Formats: sequence, C-alpha cells, structure tokens
Amino acid sequence: MNLSAKIEQPEGRRLEFKEVMPTNAELAKTIVSFANDAGGELYIGIKNNPREIAGLPQENLDAIENQLSNIINDQCTPTILPEISFIEENGKHIIRVYIHKGSKPPYFITSKAKDKGTFIRVGSSNRLANADIIKELERQGQHISFDAELYFNKKYQNLDIDNFEQLFKAQTKETLSIQTLQKLELIKEEQGQAFPTNALVLLSEDKARNQLFPNAKIECARFKGSVPGTFIDQKSINSSIALQPEEAYQFVLRHISQGTEDYEGVYRNDRWEYPIIAIREVIRNAVIHRDYSLTGKDIKIAIFDDKLEITSPGKLLPTVDFNEMDAGQSDVRNKVLAPVFKRLGIIEQWGNGLQLIADDLKEYPGIELAWKEPGIAFRVSFVKKNYQTQLELQLELQLELQQELQQELQQELQQELQQESMYTQILLIVKEKTFSKKEISKALGQKSISSQLNIISNKLLEDNLIERTIPDKPSSSKQQYKITKKGLAFLQLLSKK
Repeated sequence: MNLSAKIEQPEGRRLEFKEVMPTNAELAKTIVSFANDAGGELYIGIKNNPREIAGLPQENLDAIENQLSNIINDQCTPTILPEISFIEENGKHIIRVYIHKGSKPPYFITSKAKDKGTFIRVGSSNRLANADIIKELERQGQHISFDAELYFNKKYQNLDIDNFEQLFKAQTKETLSIQTLQKLELIKEEQGQAFPTNALVLLSEDKARNQLFPNAKIECARFKGSVPGTFIDQKSINSSIALQPEEAYQFVLRHISQGTEDYEGVYRNDRWEYPIIAIREVIRNAVIHRDYSLTGKDIKIAIFDDKLEITSPGKLLPTVDFNEMDAGQSDVRNKVLAPVFKRLGIIEQWGNGLQLIADDLKEYPGIELAWKEPGIAFRVSFVKKNYQTQLELQLELQLELQQELQQELQQELQQELQQESMYTQILLIVKEKTFSKKEISKALGQKSISSQLNIISNKLLEDNLIERTIPDKPSSSKQQYKITKKGLAFLQLLSKK
C-alpha cells in the first residue's frame, strides 16, 4: 500500500500517525504495544486531524532516526528491532517505524518493570495490561495455551464429563478412553498422577468449571428496538462449551424470521433474514477462539431490529485479518480445544471458517458485516443496510392501515348512529296511530323502502317495541305497525335522559 492510500486509513491496532517526534514515554508505550500485539507502523511527520502530510526537516532526519533507535533500545525489554525508513512525498519528508509482532512477549518499559510497564494495543490507543493479560502474554512467549494448563484441584476421574462423553461417542463413534484423553491432551501426567487440563474442565459440566470459569457461558438476548434496553427474550447458556454453539445457534434461529424470497418453477425458496451459515461460523469461532483466561467476561449474542451482534472475550488473533476473509487464514488460541472441536465436527476444516462467512455474505447484499474490538473483546455485527428505509416504509404502511381502520370505524359509528336515530324515529312515527311500512318510509324521507328500514323494523319487532296489526299474516298488503306498551315505556325513558 503506497503512502497516499495509507494516510487514508484510520488509526488503529496496527497504525499510528504523529505530526512531530513523540515524547520518549509516548514512543516507548506505542513500541511495546505493537510488539505485544500484531506489530504495527508509526509514521512521524503526518498530522492526524485533519489527516495531512506535515513533513519533517530533512536535515533532522538522521538525528531523529538515532533518537528513535536509542529510545527503543534503552527503554524497551526484551530487545525490539525496529525497521526505520525515510519516505519522501511531494517534497516532504516522513519517517516510518515498523515494529514486528514480538516472539518473546511480554514486552515492557524497562524502567517501569513488567507489572507496571506492559502495554497492549486497544483500538488506536495504548493500554496498561492487567495481570491476566500479562500472564497470557507470558504463555504466548512460552508457546503455551491457557487451555493446556493443568488443573490440580481435582482428579480427572472425579470430573462430571458424562454429557461430553456421550457427545464424543455420538459424533466420533469412539469411547472417550484414558488413551484418547491423553492423546487429545485433555489429561496430562504430573509426578505420576493424571490431572485434567483447563480444556477438560471447560468441556465438563462439573462444579469445578463454574468455580474456575464462572463466565464460560453465552448470554443471549433479543431486544426490542435497535439499542439495548427492553428484553423480548433472553437466555443464559451455561452447559459444556462443546454444546454451547448449537444452543446459541438455535436461540438465534428462534428470533430471526424466515420468509419466501421467490419461486423457481413450482419450488418455493425459503430465505432467512440473515446469512445463517455465516452466523453459525461466527458463533463457533466465538466459543472456540475466546480467551478463557479473562475473568468476568462472557460471550454475548444480542439481536436487535436492525442488527445481530456476537461479542467474544479476547482480542482478534494478531495473525487473523477480517478484511481478508478469502485468504484461508487459520490460527488457534486454544490449542487443545480446537482439535477436540474438529473431532466433534464443530470445526469443519482448518482455515475454512472465514471463507464460509464470506461466501454466505455474497448471497445477502442487504447485510453488511462489521467488526471491531470494544476493549479486550472482539465483536462481529450483521447489519441490515436498508433498515432505515424499510422502517420508514413499514411506518408509512402502518399509518395507511391506521387511517383505513379509522375511516372504517368512523363509518361504522356513523352507521350505528343512523340506525339508532331511525330506531327512535320509527317509534315516534307509530306512537299516535298505525302506519304501513311504505308510509313509515315516506315519513322518514325515503323514496322507497330501504334494506336498512327492513332490518330496523325487524329488530323493533324482535324487541317487542312495535307489533303488526295483522300478526297472523306478516306479508299481508294491508299490514301496518303500531307501538306497544314496552315501546311507549322505552320512549319515556329516552325523554327523561
């Protein structure tokens, strides 16, 4: 990427700009942060806001290079070897400092020692690492994963792994023997005794798992609207981590819609509103690659009206880039759990997950994949691109339906009032003497006997408020109608109101 394209990029995990030479402390923090993470580039001579090339005096470049080398050498432990180069762009001079991902973390500021001088990159800032993160960096330096560490407080024979054993046998057709446990590194020998690794504790449903990893769970929620607030539904999944991906996936399927997209011939195509293959892969990755060493953090799945978010504790692995999903990338944080998940069929093929996500998204042009690192976590969002337009159309349709309903109600009310008025008018007409139906119609100002008059007169007859003069011959041409005593009483009640 040339400099013109580079300076269009936002500052972030691997990139930082400085208009002038930073202070010694600032520089040291950035250098150790890059080395502890994915590596990165520092450009000196570029203004950040607004982003433009400010440049450095050409005569000062050698002195600045020496100053950079001395600070990095004197203030950073273990040794960090930067690549420092000069760039000229439109007659302006810039210094580029490239830091490789370190092979011996944790890197720290020498004067502050490891516990107070270890920094990590979080977004575009440098953050002091806590004890959990320092331990994880130490494991990385020793090429040991957290899930491979031994748990000494309980022998493996006493762990409740019944559900995991059943799942393993169902998926692999093999019995989970002691030899298999050893081969998978779920148990290891120490001083002649076999102890479970953290991986086996996580796969169990033992009390020890809840004590050691109380946050090794998935919190699922369906919210009303587009921000956290009112719950429509929620579920806490606290089973063996081997069972968690499927349970979380089923929760998602219950809360997203499936409709008919179109027809091909006589065959109907049912289509989910989100790319469910991609969602399944992200959920699996969240469980497999989360950082179980971080305390107080769980996986969160949040479904809103306009998006679906999956957040997993731990930063994205330094060697994985979500911007290059077609590259067949493969890296593993939990080196014991990952092969177990592959045996169980939860991982289909190494390096295949991101490709599956990318392929599925191609079938959903209306869904945008977004990702970011909020603190020490990694979040993937599936966002509806046209949600605002759809919402406006939905509101417009609701308004039209509401107006139609209101008109219908007004018409019904008006009709009821007319009927009630005619109900009373007929009683008043026949109060003094008898009238035929044709005479009643004329008295009401109608040109002919209406269906409404027939309905109301029948109702009056049913209620015994009027009666026929020839009751034995309802259809007689001489038939007339007169008010009853009950009808007179009804009119008296109306007059008192």
